[in-house]
Amino acid sequence: MRTSHALYSAALAWPNVMQELEDIFSASGALAQTVQGFRVREGQIEMATAVATAIRENTVLVAEAGTGTGKTFAYLIPALLSGGKVIISTGTKNLQDQLFDRDIQVVRQALKVPVNVALLKGRSNYICHYFLERARYEGRFPSVEDARYLPIIVNFARNSAGGDKSDVPDVPENATIWPYVTSTRENCLGSECEFYAKCFVMEARKQALAADVVVVNHHLFFADVVLRDEGVSELLPASNTIIFDEAHQLPETAGLFFGHTVSTAQIIELARDSRVEAAVSARDLPALPESSHALEKAARDLRLTFREDSGRFPFQALERNRDFAPALAVVDAALLKLAGLLETQAERAEGLEKCWQRARVLLDELRDWRDNDDASRVRWAELFHATLHLNATPLSVAEIFQAQIGERARSWIFTSATLSVDGDFAHYARQMGLLDAQTRSWESPFDYAANSLLYVPRDMPEPNTPVYTEAVVSAALPAIEASAGRAFMLFTSLRAMREGYDRLKEGFAQRGLDFPLMMQGEGSRTELLERFRRLGNAVLVGSQSFWEGVDVRGEALSLVVIDKLPFAAPDDPLLAARIEKINHDGGNAFIEYQLPQAVITLKQGAGRLIRDESDRGVLMICDPRLFSKGYGKRILRSLPSMKGTRKIDDVLDFFTRSAKVAPEAP
Repeated sequence: MRTSHALYSAALAWPNVMQELEDIFSASGALAQTVQGFRVREGQIEMATAVATAIRENTVLVAEAGTGTGKTFAYLIPALLSGGKVIISTGTKNLQDQLFDRDIQVVRQALKVPVNVALLKGRSNYICHYFLERARYEGRFPSVEDARYLPIIVNFARNSAGGDKSDVPDVPENATIWPYVTSTRENCLGSECEFYAKCFVMEARKQALAADVVVVNHHLFFADVVLRDEGVSELLPASNTIIFDEAHQLPETAGLFFGHTVSTAQIIELARDSRVEAAVSARDLPALPESSHALEKAARDLRLTFREDSGRFPFQALERNRDFAPALAVVDAALLKLAGLLETQAERAEGLEKCWQRARVLLDELRDWRDNDDASRVRWAELFHATLHLNATPLSVAEIFQAQIGERARSWIFTSATLSVDGDFAHYARQMGLLDAQTRSWESPFDYAANSLLYVPRDMPEPNTPVYTEAVVSAALPAIEASAGRAFMLFTSLRAMREGYDRLKEGFAQRGLDFPLMMQGEGSRTELLERFRRLGNAVLVGSQSFWEGVDVRGEALSLVVIDKLPFAAPDDPLLAARIEKINHDGGNAFIEYQLPQAVITLKQGAGRLIRDESDRGVLMICDPRLFSKGYGKRILRSLPSMKGTRKIDDVLDFFTRSAKVAPEAP
């Protein structure tokens, strides 16, 4: 039964909110009595007060809180005391689980408030009874391992109350069987499904509608706002407060969902589903599976018009690809033919009707992407190893998001450790249309000056030269040796990452270093991080996946090396279009867009180093532009207040002193 907020609904109407929150966050308060090792942080109290004020006054707050501020508790406590319905959106599903399973439970226990909390994920995270039964009937999978996983999933689905696939530890998250036993927005049968009454997705939605606090992720939030599908759209009208954690990710996420995407994976999945449904309900029409095979081949051939393994391409580059347009025309014709056949069979079964509807939608979206030259959006393609995405992305999400905020009076909280550039929030506010928002910033309480060092080596070549990565590794090797491994090397591109890894191996061999060397892609990020922590002296070479959302506390990570300032590639189709638009309108795209984006990304990478009060380490940024370019000072002012050096001897001394103050092993 849903618990009433009557006992504490007046919490944020307290005459002195500041005093009440100070009591909760005090050395003898509710948190101190519940959380082991709790420390009073002034920034946390101030942020909690700012959040409480925004909730009470239904305003927009953009809150930057440095690592160690305790921003999660700072927004959770006023949110749970508010007495209204709260939606909290996080950057990833892992953070979503952490917030729901750990942080909210701690706060709820500390405050002793009767708050009903629900976790809501996208439908592809829940096992689908219909597709699970279809998979058992079909019995054909991409690998032998998938066939072994099937009975495990069947047993779990029979005994689970929630059906969340993350609760099946014996089946990896990236196992290829999951698309066969989960549904998507496109292929879900909805209320026509024979298993609708016990659908895990519907049960999760019911719990979310009944809850006081609902935890979602950014992808689900925006998919729902746009598509009105996953359940959040039903929650929004009733919500009083919406909180975005890891809010620096929102501009890119919002852009993807306020635009449109058609992928060869979607088309192949439609072809596969049409074949399966035909085998069950239209065996007397051999043209249907034949047509689905033809569509699947056409989609795969479209992907093969690119020789590259991955990349982003503007629409103009696709026009120059002689094979692309003819291959796209074949997909269009094959999709049109399959849609026509499905229409003739749609009345025979819900599955066939759903496939027909999907075919029509995909055909419309494909033709809209091909033919609609809307100046307010960018048409581009993104290539992955096995699939091609055709995207139409708005140049700006500011007006669209501003309209969402203006729909009704509620509070909106945007928080992250990286939202400003040298204390200025203008870039983020422009991107998200938050021009009237209140902005606040709290520096990390960690003593960076005493516990860290910023090292920018001298005599580095220009970053665009062929020898640059070699020079980065040569400069980093003495620091890695001094730190006894325990290092991240973060590169701005996959190509540089691979070259850096190879040169590190050579350098280790020449110097006789036996530190374990790992590279992004050798396993999942979770597996690599667990191994890195366990080994205690490893060097992990990574690219984009390890610049943010990675938390390694203690001595296992004592050195973070960043190869260059993370300016986005100027030939990226989205960036190129935005640069052209800003410059055409009389602005300065470098100062207004490229530099702020690079600073925010750099702050994320630098934030991997110091994760706890007792952490010590060196941040090494190899890019000479920090001192050779005028904008370098602005970048340096945006980083934590570390002592700086350009001498490797200072790095060696730092690690020598760190070894002396390190606690002895028991």
